[in-house]
Amino acid sequence: MNLAVVITTYNSPLWLERVLWGYEQQSDTDFEVIIADDGSSQATQDLIDAFKARNKLNILHVWHEDQGFRKTEILNKAIVKTTSDYLVFTDGDCIPRADFIAVHKALSEPGKFLSGGYFKLNMPVSELVSEKDIASGDVFDADWLQQQGQPKSHKMMKLTAKGFKARLLEVLTPTKATWNGMNSSTWKADIIAVNGFNEEMQYGGLDREMGERMMNAGLKGKQIRYSAICLHLDHKRGYATPETWEKNRSIRQRVKKEKLTWADKGIKNR
Repeated sequence: MNLAVVITTYNSPLWLERVLWGYEQQSDTDFEVIIADDGSSQATQDLIDAFKARNKLNILHVWHEDQGFRKTEILNKAIVKTTSDYLVFTDGDCIPRADFIAVHKALSEPGKFLSGGYFKLNMPVSELVSEKDIASGDVFDADWLQQQGQPKSHKMMKLTAKGFKARLLEVLTPTKATWNGMNSSTWKADIIAVNGFNEEMQYGGLDREMGERMMNAGLKGKQIRYSAICLHLDHKRGYATPETWEKNRSIRQRVKKEKLTWADKGIKNR
């Protein structure tokens, strides 16, 4: 299996640095990193150049000019650029546990996409995470996180569940296996078959919409929220508006009602 992890980013080099530290620690090192960059400034380019110089990751930087929120467009451009046949999608604010890539490879199945989640860190803990904390694995330890000021929560089971317990929780969880942009994967061919991401979509549900079209095309979601673990770094969200939410909701309703599988404005319409 040729695997690439597609990481979206926009002007968040401090968070992207922590994420790339996480990918340098992967137990399975046979993968490509594709950074889908929605118009970041020179600071992000400089960071990526520094990581290329470390020579621990095989990085492809796919960038376009900043013309507002165009995440779906840069994702489609990244998909076109890669020659890998299996793609993991995540965000530039999600630090992967050391087995993240290995789990996605091991649990992949033809005719299915993998549906993962994340564990949210609060802002104080997000800001203190260091390369050493990631390399040691401490940042994925529930006790360590609480010592740093992360509130105790039942959601910490995502960090503590292993092996059989993790798989059992994935069977029992009431959460549906949906396509989640911060932690999902499938075959590139299955994404091409639905014309990739819908470029009419703005912030809010754009990942789910593609997953819904893939399910309409016959793919099944497979739950991995307790097996493939990443930590979400906190940040402000200034790109959502009532208008974009309403537009996206209308698109998704049409996809559901008409059982659409194809995005009119997607990869093959570029």
